[in-house]
Amino acid sequence: MKQKSSHKKIKPQWIIGVDEVGRGPLAGPVTVCAFAIPSADWKKFNQYGRKHGLTDSKKLTPEKREKWSAYFKQQQKNKKVIFCISSATAATIDSKGISKVIESLVERSLTKLQIDSALAEVKLDGSLKAPEIFTNQETIIKGDAKHMAIAAASVAAKVYRDNYMKLQARKYPVYGFDIHKGYGTKKHRLAIATQGFCPLHRRTFCKNC
Repeated sequence: MKQKSSHKKIKPQWIIGVDEVGRGPLAGPVTVCAFAIPSADWKKFNQYGRKHGLTDSKKLTPEKREKWSAYFKQQQKNKKVIFCISSATAATIDSKGISKVIESLVERSLTKLQIDSALAEVKLDGSLKAPEIFTNQETIIKGDAKHMAIAAASVAAKVYRDNYMKLQARKYPVYGFDIHKGYGTKKHRLAIATQGFCPLHRRTFCKNC
């Protein structure tokens, strides 16, 4: 007769969603957010997000993203959630490659949360993976549209990056970063062709420009 193991699986105290934005642009940083909700508050957060349309940041208008961002900041101020954002520059992307950079940003953002990995249930979007120390982790295809913690991370990261690009548009007005946020639009490619590169451009991404 088999004896039951006395080792009990630790119940997660935190639900953490992780997502990145800015993987594909020709210019600007890539940004990762790790967004943590206490397990005790997860049901309420999940219900609130679904009721009010929280989803993949790309499916929300800029105005709705800003409203969610303000809500998240207030929730963090009230110690209801914790979220940490990390970015890497174009130069770092060119030097190390986008995949390795994103991997390091995922680790950095999770570390900044200062949550014991044994107490965390981590949900990641797309192809993202957390460090192996996070044994309770799951990667979800299109997770930013399926899981509220990942959706929250998606929105927080996008608002942060978009606002950064708007600020950079003042410094480099000829490129229109406030409009396309560094993505390879026709206007952006034309500006590169006529004005050349600026420090925000990822040279390895602009070989056909």
